[in-house]
This record gives sequence, C-alpha cells and structure tokens, in this order.
Amino acid sequence: MATKQLKPTTPGQRHRVAPVFDDVTTNRPQKSLTQGAGKSGGRNNRGRMTSRRRGGGHKRKYRVIDFHRNKFDIPAKVQTIEYDPNRTARIALLAYADGEKRYIIAPSKLSVGDTVISSKTAAPENGNAMPLKSMPLGTVVHNVEMIPGKGGQLCRSAGTNAQLVAKTDKYATVKLPSGEVRMVLANCFATVGTTSNADHFNTSKGKAGRNRWLGRRPKVRGVAMNPVDHPMGGGEGKASGGHPRSPWGQSAKGKKTRKPKKLSSKFIVRRRKTKKA
Repeated sequence: MATKQLKPTTPGQRHRVAPVFDDVTTNRPQKSLTQGAGKSGGRNNRGRMTSRRRGGGHKRKYRVIDFHRNKFDIPAKVQTIEYDPNRTARIALLAYADGEKRYIIAPSKLSVGDTVISSKTAAPENGNAMPLKSMPLGTVVHNVEMIPGKGGQLCRSAGTNAQLVAKTDKYATVKLPSGEVRMVLANCFATVGTTSNADHFNTSKGKAGRNRWLGRRPKVRGVAMNPVDHPMGGGEGKASGGHPRSPWGQSAKGKKTRKPKKLSSKFIVRRRKTKKA
C-alpha cells in the first residue's frame, strides 16, 4: 500500500496525505462475520465519562476477527483482502477446507489465493500461525499471544511486528516494536509476518473534521481552563501553567509512574527505549 498527496483544491486537502486502497479487493464485508458496533461516547455503565474527547463519528459495523487462530491443521485459502474501519491494518477473509469462513489480521504481502494454516507443525511461512517454540530464531511475527489460548494481543496494528530472539523450554523472548524485550510463554501462538498497511503512519488527516468522522472530539489545553477544572488553569492573561500535570494532579513529561512491584516486570528483559530528559 502507498499514499498519495492530493492537489490543494481546498484548505483541508492542502496538508492531506491520503491512503491508497490498491490492496483492497472488495468493499462488501462477509455478512455472517459482521455485527452492530455501538458507541459509548467515553461513558461507563453508570453514564460517567471515563475517556475524554470521545463522541460522534460515522456509524460502523464490527468485523469479528479470529485472533485465536484455533482452527488447527485445516488449510485455508485467502478469498479477499478488506478494509476494516475499526483497525489500522487490513483484514483477510479465509475460507477453510471444511467450509467455515473467518477474518484474520492480514499480514503484509498476503494475496488472494494464498493458502495459510494454523498448526503446531506448520512451516514458518507468511500468514501461518504456530507456537513460538516451533519457530526458528529471528522469525518476524505479529498477533502474539501473552496467555496461551487467550488470542493475540501484541503487534496487531498496521505495519508492526515482533522478532523472536531467544528460546528456552518454557519461555520465548521477543523484541517488540517499542524496543522492549519481553519473555512470553513458549507455547503461545503467533502469526508469521508483519501486519499489512505499513504506510498508514505516513498518512495525514489534513483537517479537524476528519477526526470528528472518526469519533474524536476537540482537545482543550489545561492552561486555557479555569483553576477549578485543571491544576494548570487560571492566571491573568497568559501568566498560567506551572508544572506539567494531568487534570488529576499526576506529574507529566517524564515522571515514572510504573509500579515497582508490578507482577509483569519479571517478564521484561529490557525496558522500551524512552526519550532522555
């Protein structure tokens, strides 16, 4: 997939860098694998706002994605590569040999007509799913499980991948896109390859209205608020601000907030790269 720079026929198009959908083969999803997707507007079950700057946006249908890849030892042929409004990567419709159809996150360079399989003895080829312990070192993977059988959780967005760098009897060590090196149970499944639509990160929306279509509302700076609304609010004229912090007083701009005794810390071999203050 590539991007295109549009001619500035309107102010909103002047800075627009649009995606190209050359890799998408159909614009109609598989009806049996779609369901209605409601919107919360950032509210929880009590109606209280828990996520700010959410609301509005275009109506969407949710495509049911198979993150588990738990249909073992049955080959599947790729029928379509599709756009999914709920995620940045493309999705692929698989037709299994027994007649069942499922959506998966489409790996890069997967084409219509290709055959993929999920198996403990599968070859480490693009689109195949297998346990990390069965893969050779250096394999590039995505949709990586953190708990066996729970389904892939790591490296699902566009153009991301993890690399298998070490293995023991119980654990596999993978390097994540953030630079973090982490141990995962060796019998967790992962899919070989990099996720599709790598050029997603080169796109530019060009105007605020496009964010509204995606359900994202405007952001108001803390220093523009009143003291009752934000710790950095208030002051005469522009004489406001102070130490950068969140609306709830948590220091921002570099303060470490991770709990030192967090349970998952023992699985992190090397922390992600961070900007030096």
